[in-house]
Amino acid sequence: MNISELMGKQVAELQHTLNITLLKSQMSTQTAAVTTMIEDMTSIQKATPAPHPNLGKTVDIKA
Repeated sequence: MNISELMGKQVAELQHTLNITLLKSQMSTQTAAVTTMIEDMTSIQKATPAPHPNLGKTVDIKA
């Protein structure tokens, strides 16, 4: 094996490792963002619940 083949394999391995590391980092960042969004949504729903769309306005009667 010559030096250029060996260096080429090492560069390919390094790129693969870097891509995996970046992917894991991106996944953890997205997971944190989603967790924050879900927590914000639940806190908003607890603070101001949505009113029922027809509560007290109409009566459903089935014959």
